[in-house]
Amino acid sequence: MKNDSKEFLSIFNSLKEILRKYEKHLNVTSNKIDAYNLYAGYSEKYKRDIYFGGVVVNKNYVSFHLMPVYMNPILLDRISPELKKRMQGKSCFNFKDIDKTLFKELSNLTKSGIEFYKKNSML
Repeated sequence: MKNDSKEFLSIFNSLKEILRKYEKHLNVTSNKIDAYNLYAGYSEKYKRDIYFGGVVVNKNYVSFHLMPVYMNPILLDRISPELKKRMQGKSCFNFKDIDKTLFKELSNLTKSGIEFYKKNSML
């Protein structure tokens, strides 16, 4: 990690807090200064552990991964255009700065993801 990444660590820690609320339902598989990942349990349907989400500090941004939006894209139907602009791929949101409004929206989306996993017996 670069020496000038203090802002990215601040972003990382803010995004990590969104996921930490759900540690009791999920398994922490990585908890480093620049990478944090959560998995649901083993799925009989998919015959493997199911990824839920994580946060990673990259060179040019901090990524927030949220697998429920990949598995159930309907969850994205109500996100703001501003959050949609942060998407890369089907389940990743990138940030270069702290945006409390978007982080709140991401927190609500994460909660919906947990509910989706529970409803579909992935937790």
